[in-house]
Amino acid sequence: MPEMLRWYGGILLAEYYQGLEYVAATVAAIILLSSLDDLFIDVWYWTRKLWRRVTVERRYAPLTVEQLYARDEQPIAIMVPAWREDDVIAAMIEDLVRVLDYRAYTVFVGTYQNDTATIREVERMRHRYKHLHRVEVPHDGPTCKADCLNWLVQAILHYEYEAGIEFAGIVMHDSEDVLHPVELKFFNYLLPRKDMIQLPVASLERHWFELVAGTYMDEFAEWHGKDLVVRESLAGAVPSAGVGTCFSRRAILALVDETEHQPFNTESLTEDYDIGTRITKLGMQSIFPLFPVEFTTRRKGWFGLGREREIRMTMPLCVREFFPDTFRTAYRQRARWTLGIGLQGWALTGWSGSLANRYLLMRDRKGVVTAFVGMLAYLLAVQFMLFATASYFGVASDFFPSPFIDSGWLQALLAANSVALVLRVTQRIIFTTRLYGWEHGVLSVPRMVIGNVINFMAVARAWRLFIVHVTTGQRLAWDKTMHDFPSNDALRDTRQELGDLLVSWQAIDPERLEEARRTEHAREAPIGRVLVTRGWLDEETLAEAIAFQADLPRGRFDAARLDPASVATPDTLVRLRALPQGVDATGNAVFICASLLDDASLGELREAAGRAVALHIVRESEIAAGLRTLRAAGMTVFTNDAQDDESPALDDAAAARGVPLLGDIMIEMGLVTRGAFEAALRNYRPERHGRIGDYMVAERVITPDALTAAIAEQRRRYLARAGIR
Repeated sequence: MPEMLRWYGGILLAEYYQGLEYVAATVAAIILLSSLDDLFIDVWYWTRKLWRRVTVERRYAPLTVEQLYARDEQPIAIMVPAWREDDVIAAMIEDLVRVLDYRAYTVFVGTYQNDTATIREVERMRHRYKHLHRVEVPHDGPTCKADCLNWLVQAILHYEYEAGIEFAGIVMHDSEDVLHPVELKFFNYLLPRKDMIQLPVASLERHWFELVAGTYMDEFAEWHGKDLVVRESLAGAVPSAGVGTCFSRRAILALVDETEHQPFNTESLTEDYDIGTRITKLGMQSIFPLFPVEFTTRRKGWFGLGREREIRMTMPLCVREFFPDTFRTAYRQRARWTLGIGLQGWALTGWSGSLANRYLLMRDRKGVVTAFVGMLAYLLAVQFMLFATASYFGVASDFFPSPFIDSGWLQALLAANSVALVLRVTQRIIFTTRLYGWEHGVLSVPRMVIGNVINFMAVARAWRLFIVHVTTGQRLAWDKTMHDFPSNDALRDTRQELGDLLVSWQAIDPERLEEARRTEHAREAPIGRVLVTRGWLDEETLAEAIAFQADLPRGRFDAARLDPASVATPDTLVRLRALPQGVDATGNAVFICASLLDDASLGELREAAGRAVALHIVRESEIAAGLRTLRAAGMTVFTNDAQDDESPALDDAAAARGVPLLGDIMIEMGLVTRGAFEAALRNYRPERHGRIGDYMVAERVITPDALTAAIAEQRRRYLARAGIR
């Protein structure tokens, strides 16, 4: 009996092995067909590149950055949909404003009414950047991205009507995007001649051991470096990638008219791909440009073993971002892409357009089949290796003669597939090396296997969701991907001068900045105070800028927390214009101030408080209000009030009016230099010297007439702010 079982088992094993051979032949044939498709794209790309090198590039001079800057700026809108993006949206907006070398742009961020965390972060940024607007979707989220985009488009068109302007283009970005300084300059150059401009998308560089995230580096480097170039060349159109896409005003209005104010398709999970297709059907021109620019990145060599170095490299102008770095988030994101492009797109748009367009649609959709074939090929390879090992050790060697033992066509098929595999690997190495260096180029080979496994899981999930949708009518839900953004340490440049920072925020005009700088140099008045005094800048924006520049938190003056007794020498508060606000959770003494303090001043505060100090930045009017509060409590301080001592009611009202301090007024009027004024403050003791104005006159720092003139000017400003004539 055992011998019979072994005999039957051997027969079954031999039949199973023969079945594997038939399946392998079928799989090899399908892989060859797919490889021929890929080979056509390769040949077209390299032939076109060579042809353009010897014709177009010799005949026409390439576009330069100087030409971009020579073009007058047109108004451009940027829309950013945001659902549960509170951990990245502020950093993205900060970096966007810091990076973009463009002035005539307005940012619109779409939020949902039940997403309070994201609303809070956007509102915080809105108070800082005057060209940022928050658009609230009037119902709870989450919905689909297309729904949020539709509300953003409506808000942009309404803003045009209210402001009396017309945006030349509307740019789409996500809350994880890292932009290049000349992006809007480039769009501005092509508008309104082009109706849809799609920049390449690239992954930010990852560490060598982040294999899942690394697959995005490799795939986007090849897709956006080669495949989309060929697509534009073949069909004269490209799909939108959802980020780095600029629509002309004409295109947006045409889509609005066509869809009754719903330009983005809320029924599609890949509204970006869908809108690119509809742009083409409307007969409008879309392009995929490759404009070389310089990027700076930090890279570790030798697979992370070498020292980190800064590299300046030239690559196409693109949008960079972090893609998912875990297996689950990666395959779920790709499942949404597959579902929207490969299955839903097939059902919604069918096979339309020119022969070239239909061929490209086939390329987009073949993955819903080839992902299974590729995984089956891996399983077959593993099983054949196991059988070969068993045969080598004599464990299983009695197989039926192979039906393909004399098959020349199968040998040719396998040889062709081997060549195709080498070509695929070579192409991947070339395009990955271009953007990320040879180390990542080598790593792209094993990452191809990981990418194929991720794609298999994604396609399996997409088919499952689509079949459930078709059979039950269950609505397809948008599976949101959580986003990461580079750390502020990698992006923020706190060395930017305050005035330049305010210009980049569009808080002031460059002409006014130059005029303020002339005043600053002539009278030594702080440039921020000059701008506020002249009505060119509000105190809130100035405080935000100072806090951002120094990477310090914003604070708020709380009279209940004002305890001068907690400081050993209360007169230090007057001289440094810093007020105590209790102790934070880490045990640091919290002080609020309206400007940065030097190391010596910080040392004084530490000594006076008897512990480490944490600074928070507030408005100048809050410091003035705090000093007045101290005087009202009986502390002898110099508050620079224009009021008489007999007018406490007027004194209290002045705090709310933000009347400038007397010292600032004297400096602005040129009655005293800042250096002389600060020197007087260092030696001034209110309990000994009384009013500082009288002290400065006694020390001959200022004249009595100068003090009288400054007090009169301060009173005039107070009365003007109070509306008293």
